Amino acid sequence: MTEYPDELLSRTEDGIATLTLNRPTARNALSFSLMEALTQALQRFGQAKAVRVIVIAGNGPAFCAGHDLRELRAMPERDRLDKLFACCTDLMLAITRCPKPVIAQVHGVATAAGCQLVAGCDLAVAESGARFATPGVNIGLFCSTPAVALARAVGRKPAMEMLLTGDLIDAEEARRIGLVNRVVPASDLAAAVTRLAQQIASKSSPVLALGKEAFYRQIELGLEDAYRYASGVMVRNLLKADAAEGIDAFLEKRKPEWQS
Repeated sequence: MTEYPDELLSRTEDGIATLTLNRPTARNALSFSLMEALTQALQRFGQAKAVRVIVIAGNGPAFCAGHDLRELRAMPERDRLDKLFACCTDLMLAITRCPKPVIAQVHGVATAAGCQLVAGCDLAVAESGARFATPGVNIGLFCSTPAVALARAVGRKPAMEMLLTGDLIDAEEARRIGLVNRVVPASDLAAAVTRLAQQIASKSSPVLALGKEAFYRQIELGLEDAYRYASGVMVRNLLKADAAEGIDAFLEKRKPEWQS
């Protein structure tokens, strides 16, 4: 297991890199150093050929309770706050830009920037006791940056309800509105994430990278531009060796052998 400071742990097994937030006594609050470490790890593993899927998990009783409020209060200067939220933006963009699929493994609570982290991941699996909220409004700090990821993961009205009320929602409600993909018993959480990661890891990595990039680019475009862009991606995809192998394997009723 590799360590980034003490706040982030990582391990790689069978093509799956697991990055574990490791500030359990602070409910894995996103300190400046933890966000930097997580960003660097995503960039590193995103380029590692041996890694096909990345999982973000948390140690202790919570997945992530958001930004470190004590750290925020110790930063009265505007330039320091600007740097902290620029670091947060870099982290969230690193997830989207990472060529590998990123899965959130959620237990306990995921609140404020922790909820943003879940919303920003490509997929999320939660244990049945997990809870989610963007409660900044309750302490006079509207969750404006979490709103960016949340509004792109769920519908406008569910997002606004979470942002305006600050209320906790349970795992099943999070699944219903699209914040998480699956809800499983706490005892099965790690195994369920591993099964999902292994399923995805069995696909062609270059095709997954191309498809992930295309998904996030087209979703920001107008309908006609999105189709035009996606059509070009399909052509590029069809010219890849793994597409030829996959189609041939399907026609020949055999398992494909990906080149990479």
